[in-house]
Parts: sequence; C-alpha cells; structure tokens
Amino acid sequence: MCILMQNKINNKKFIETCKDLIAAYKSGALGQTKMPEDSHPDFPDKEARIAYLTLPMALNYQRNSYTLWESALNTFKDPSTRFVFDIHIVNKKTESEVRTALMKYKLALQPNKHISTWRSISKTIEREWGSFEKFTDSIDNDFLKLKQTVQIDYKKGFPYLSGPKIFNYWSFILSTYGNIKLKNKDAIDIAPDTHITQCSVKLGIITDKDVETMTKEKLSQLWRQTLKGSGIDPIDMHPPLWFWSRNGFIFKHD
Repeated sequence: MCILMQNKINNKKFIETCKDLIAAYKSGALGQTKMPEDSHPDFPDKEARIAYLTLPMALNYQRNSYTLWESALNTFKDPSTRFVFDIHIVNKKTESEVRTALMKYKLALQPNKHISTWRSISKTIEREWGSFEKFTDSIDNDFLKLKQTVQIDYKKGFPYLSGPKIFNYWSFILSTYGNIKLKNKDAIDIAPDTHITQCSVKLGIITDKDVETMTKEKLSQLWRQTLKGSGIDPIDMHPPLWFWSRNGFIFKHD
C-alpha cells in the first residue's frame, strides 16, 4: 500500500520534496542533467522532427537511452542512412535496404524485430494520415486524442510505441522536443523505469517488496494519486527523478 496515502502530513512533506527535486533539477544540484534526447540534429522541417522523435522511441526497450539517441543522430547525419526518417522512402525500400541502414550505426540492434517495428509504424503513418505532420494535426495536439489513436484505434500499427511505458514517455518527448504543446498534458502518466522505481522506494511510495509484485501501471497510478492537487503533472517528475537516481542520489532532501 502507498505509505503516503495513509498520512496527509507525510503526503504534504512528499509534495515539498518533489518541488525541491524539481528546483534542484533546474539549478543543476542533481549533477549532470543533459537528457539523452538533447543530442539531436537541426531539423529541416516539422515532418523530420516528429519522425526523428518517434521512430527511435519504438526501439527504446531495455537499452541505454544515450547510446540509442547517439545512434539516431549518426544515422540522421549520414546521407546514406538519413532516408530511414522519411517514411515515404522507407516504404519504397526493401526490408534488406532498411535493415542495412538501421544497423550501420546500431540504431537497430535486432535485425528482424526492430526493422519490422520501424517499417510497420512507417506504413501505418503513410497509409492512415500521409505524413507525421498530418498525423499530429489529426489529434489536434491533444494528448487524450493521441492516446485514443495510438493505444486503441490503431494499436497494432504502433508496435512497442503503444505500450504504456514507452507511449507516455514518447508523449513527453513530443511535448518537450517536438514543439507540440499538448493539451491535457497533465494526463500523461509518469513512465516507471528502473530509476523511477528506485526513487519511488526511496521516497516511500512503495517498498522494496512492492517492486517485485507491483505492475508499472499501478506505480504510475500511485504517483498520480499522490501528486493530485499539488500542481505538479506526473510526467514533470520524470527528469528530476531519473537524474536523481542515475547520479547516485547526490541531492540530499530532508
């Protein structure tokens, strides 16, 4: 059970700690806070930007995020491989050609599954909307419409990207780096990876025992419940918590 839910005084202290962590993140007190996604190219247009921030995310499963985005950047910079971020060209290329390009800089690590995922999403976007730009226009910059589209209406067309953890973080990436000011951003759940889970234990939301049995979805719900009324959107806690854990909890809270 969520410890903080049992005591309003503890919950108040928890909210204060969250605000301290956000302030520490912004001030640099958490240590190195350069996000993996900060390393991106200068995009020629919106289409390239959304494609770049979307397709690699579908391959971001049990991987080092810094390595993933470094591979994406190298792939984009190379004229011979940049085409993988243009869905119209991808859909005209053979599977072998796409595989060669995606694996040149290790953007794809699995020669079959990763290539299939990349091509599936490219085909879905072109077939249903024509482009990434028209896709984002179709959801009216609304997170709830994006959620309905990707996780329900066209779920099979967005392998891995439609999964709860990756979908919520991808939505955060679109909002932060994609120049898409998502409506209903407060509905984006925190994405409980290893670092978020470790912070959840340290802050008392869950116990070490809970880590073994609790689902990621349940942990996301606990964060939402705990932050309710605080003015803090759950996903806004992701960067501070991620770096707090990754940098060895060097920031000390009361």
